[in-house]
Amino acid sequence: MPGLLRGVARTAVVAGTASAVGGRVRHRQEGRWAQQEQQQWEQQQQQMAAAAPPAAPAEQADPMERLKELGQLHESGVLTDEEFAAAKAKVLNA
Repeated sequence: MPGLLRGVARTAVVAGTASAVGGRVRHRQEGRWAQQEQQQWEQQQQQMAAAAPPAAPAEQADPMERLKELGQLHESGVLTDEEFAAAKAKVLNA
């Protein structure tokens, strides 16, 4: 019986060690995959930015119309107070 227990104990130790090592390997591999995905995403963003046509100069819209649009965006919550103030100052200083 002691030989059987020794064999079972040895099997348990081997299985536990294999499980722990496998978990560490999986964790490292997932980290590498996440890093590769991040790099690919950054490359795609750079390619898209390089391929995008230059923005056309904005038409000189009526400042009052632009202020009304900004006010509506601010009221609807699209623009924060700071963003609204900055955009309004831009329109008024232009």
